[in-house]
Amino acid sequence: MEIRNRSTAEVTTLSQFKASYPNTSFPKQITADVLDSYGYDPLLQGPQATVTAPYEISVRDGVEQVNGQWFTKYVVGPSFTDTTDEDGNVTSAADNEAAYRARIDASAAENVRSTRNQRLAECDWTQLADQPFSAADQVEWAGYRQALRDLPDSAGFPHDVTWPDAPSA
Repeated sequence: MEIRNRSTAEVTTLSQFKASYPNTSFPKQITADVLDSYGYDPLLQGPQATVTAPYEISVRDGVEQVNGQWFTKYVVGPSFTDTTDEDGNVTSAADNEAAYRARIDASAAENVRSTRNQRLAECDWTQLADQPFSAADQVEWAGYRQALRDLPDSAGFPHDVTWPDAPSA
């Protein structure tokens, strides 16, 4: 649990609060009345920001008072700004956002490809010469395997993938 010091506006944890009063024996459950006597307010969990996956996240952005109580405040993030490297080269906020989105896409694509490769490996045996299937079943398995290989070209890749169903044979 976090608490807020009324005089300094500093947010701290209960553990840090207790440590700042080493010679005080606090009750097991510290109530709002106890905190009030020391000039602190409980900090309640505010609502998370509404985000659109996969690029946005809810980011804590300080605290705010609502109807006399203090809450954590969240905004949609991440936010991007222009940056300057050690050589003085400036990268625009738009370029930083594009790089961030590219990293998210690459990670998601890597995860999908890894799962796809695992599913392909699990059914490699269906394409061996001595497999127990009929010609029709073998064609069905070959189609399934081709659908797995075609996933990176499908609409929605890599964030919205519809996995093909494995044949029941």
